[in-house]
Amino acid sequence: MSETPVQAVVYDVGRVLYKWDLALLMRKVEPDPVRLAFLLDQVVTEEWHFEADRGRALADMLPERIAMFPGYEAAIRAYATRFNETIPGPVDGSHDLVQRLHSRNVPLFAITNFGAEFWASFRPTAPIFDRFRDIVVSGEEKLAKPDPAIFALAERRFGVPAPAMLFIDDNAANIAAAKACAWQVHHFTDAARLEDDLAQRGLIQP
Repeated sequence: MSETPVQAVVYDVGRVLYKWDLALLMRKVEPDPVRLAFLLDQVVTEEWHFEADRGRALADMLPERIAMFPGYEAAIRAYATRFNETIPGPVDGSHDLVQRLHSRNVPLFAITNFGAEFWASFRPTAPIFDRFRDIVVSGEEKLAKPDPAIFALAERRFGVPAPAMLFIDDNAANIAAAKACAWQVHHFTDAARLEDDLAQRGLIQP
């Protein structure tokens, strides 16, 4: 573990603070199991969704996808208009840790791969982010993890040296990128393991 004291904790959002699964919505709009399997494997995929994370507008993404898969137009449009239904709620235990860090006046930030339009509709439903001093949203910046440029941008925005920040993410590529940029890191699997790490670093009481 780094000898540099942690001055700020920087969270990822999806699958660290909030559960996220495209299938939760797609099952509602496509009841046929064969079509659903194709929809999730080929049409409304995480790889395609990443285009929104990188800053592409839905107005560009949707017509292109509908032209490729016209038989799935309803599902593609639902992806755009009902995205919050892919986020069923907080990851178990994670919000409690945010509150505990906040109660000890630990500065909290976030770097999230999130489409700008989706973030605009989701953020008002998530008061936990009132505890955060700043959030770098990939779709707004047109930079997405694991691009080192988004970590450089976050370091400038947050005003804390990279070696003094702890970055928490569930994605191994994002963790590797942050580590290469001199951040301290925690590869998230569950809140209990994160709690142990934060306690060992003296950021929360055991």
